[in-house]
Amino acid sequence: MEAIVITAKGGPEVLKLQNVEQPVPQGNEVLVKVMAAGVNRSDVISRNSELYGQTTGIEIPGLEIAGEIDVVGPDVKRWKKGDQVCALIAGGGYAAYKVIDERLCLPVPEGFSYEQAAALPETVFTVWNNVFKMSAFRSGENFLVHGGTSGIGVMAIQMITAMGGKAYVTAGSAEKCKFCIELGATMAINYKTANFVELLKPIGIDVILDMTGGENTLKNLEILYPDGRLNFINAMNGAVSEINIIEVMRKRLQISGSMLKPRSNDYKAELSAEIEKIIWPLISSGKIKPVIYKVFPLGEAAEAQQLMETSTHIGKIILKIEH
Repeated sequence: MEAIVITAKGGPEVLKLQNVEQPVPQGNEVLVKVMAAGVNRSDVISRNSELYGQTTGIEIPGLEIAGEIDVVGPDVKRWKKGDQVCALIAGGGYAAYKVIDERLCLPVPEGFSYEQAAALPETVFTVWNNVFKMSAFRSGENFLVHGGTSGIGVMAIQMITAMGGKAYVTAGSAEKCKFCIELGATMAINYKTANFVELLKPIGIDVILDMTGGENTLKNLEILYPDGRLNFINAMNGAVSEINIIEVMRKRLQISGSMLKPRSNDYKAELSAEIEKIIWPLISSGKIKPVIYKVFPLGEAAEAQQLMETSTHIGKIILKIEH
């Protein structure tokens, strides 16, 4: 089968379209004929560092896919050949076929294209895990996400508003801020021209989802309400930050972070069940929608990741696989 392989650690040019052995499902696994795959920041990190990537064997990036089940393993209970599914995976999505634990599959929402379905898993699982599960976000609370037009930001705005909260965001241009407001954000702040601390401290934030780190960490602590929660999912502005411990103590703040990719299938299956019960109906009803910026053919994965690295996109970047 065709797949994009990371041939060495480095720039986008190390991504090569190659023929690799097609996997065979075992036990409760299903073999999915992949029709579309999402491109994520983690894929870029896997390509250029050892933080998320494997160090031995063939490495194929890709954390989310959508497609059609082609073969089911002997212990599969729910799915059958021909079912349309999307799934969160721990790598291997940039390929024509992918073997997946059946518990990690979710049905493609009715009326969705494969490209739209592939835009859902990584962002929905990340927001659900970090904001609603780990940070225990509740209806009526104020939420801030840095990077409002990233795939995560776009999904977070919609999930927060659909679940009864108010979403505040930072973004890097007037155009991006306008988009966030149209999507449902209560306030969108251009971090290049305005001080988000001055604007948000009088309001107070209950939960912050941060992918920036660096100098924003102290600022985040300053705008949090008492009993506020700060959750890290990346550190694009720097992995080392100072914190004011007295501020953390005085406000009873909680600071946490996570990497979902290395978590067990059992943990991800638990998230999948919760998401299908609570979030999937909101997607099916149109209250939460995928936002796709651009679709590339599989062979142009390097160009897709180059676009990801510019941070100029709004929403998701998708790869389409032809069979």
